[in-house]
Amino acid sequence: MSAPRKKSKDKGGDEKMPTSNLNADAISKIKSSRKNSVPSDYNNLVQELLQGNKIALSKAISLVESSRSDHHLAANEVVEACLPHSANSIRIGITGVPGVGKSTFIDAFGSLLTVLGYKVAVLAVDPSSSLSKGSILGDKTRMQNLAKDPNAFVRPSPTGKSLGGVANKTRESIVLCEAAGFNIVLIETVGVGQSEIAVHQMVDFFLLLQLPGAGDELQGIKRGIVEMADAIAINKADGDIQPLAKRAKTEYSRALHLYPPKENGWVPKVFLCSAQENTGIREIWEMIEKYVGETKKNGHFESKRKEQNRYWFLQAVEDGLKRNFHENQTIQDQMDKLLQDVMENRISPLNAAEILLTSLS
Repeated sequence: MSAPRKKSKDKGGDEKMPTSNLNADAISKIKSSRKNSVPSDYNNLVQELLQGNKIALSKAISLVESSRSDHHLAANEVVEACLPHSANSIRIGITGVPGVGKSTFIDAFGSLLTVLGYKVAVLAVDPSSSLSKGSILGDKTRMQNLAKDPNAFVRPSPTGKSLGGVANKTRESIVLCEAAGFNIVLIETVGVGQSEIAVHQMVDFFLLLQLPGAGDELQGIKRGIVEMADAIAINKADGDIQPLAKRAKTEYSRALHLYPPKENGWVPKVFLCSAQENTGIREIWEMIEKYVGETKKNGHFESKRKEQNRYWFLQAVEDGLKRNFHENQTIQDQMDKLLQDVMENRISPLNAAEILLTSLS
């Protein structure tokens, strides 16, 4: 029997399918669709989206992700029209360090959900290309089962200039996916620190994936990330690594008892799973179902969503102020002059900033 082909790894350490397995035509089609201009008939776009048309959904997401100022108003109108048809899904954030197997896990997890009758949307946030500023598309090529599943929608989006590993318009994309009839929305982050904070503010359930045997498990992660997690899954718990995975599970389980209890009364769980061998996946879903049931019963599910809406409103105000600030040509001219003075050490950065901000009043 011939030995199985090994998977290569990208720079981030995530598993990557051999180049020969990638569907070049599919990738070319995805890139081409991204370049298409958004339709002028936004009402028709919304109607097609509400009927579950994936092409319309992709175009709507491209519209909200657009940096063109003339698209902002149209994007807001589309999202506003979809808002009454949203908020009817379970939003699950999935994060973990590069190399933990997030994409492979989501492919297995999402495939289980479609078999169970759910419609699954995956918003996979890819790192941005330094050349094109677009998504690298690696996630979609690694989610081969979901990519061809009629009950699934996989959308890689570039992080762009947003802090951490969450695309700037992921929150709006969730609304669009829900309006299109997807009742499970999975959000994958790059796993680079600030992304965990951002994704926690837009999901109902936060799942942290960890690797077994990656050194001192408890020292290898930040306390704040564990505090936010509603569950921890030790992925790649198969083969010779199983003893290490079991030890990691024990250590995490003990550590979770040292954290303050969550306001919603939920006690985070630790699971072993192998996305490659498709083990432990169903148990994680059953646990999420239990979580949703308990938090809906005690009212924390709804209150958390209200608090998230408040957070994203304030975030949108802040983003709008920054955008207006940087698009003001008078400010830009003054900033360029002050920046030159700062670089030449003729004025301190703090004083230059004070001068610029004072000129606005």
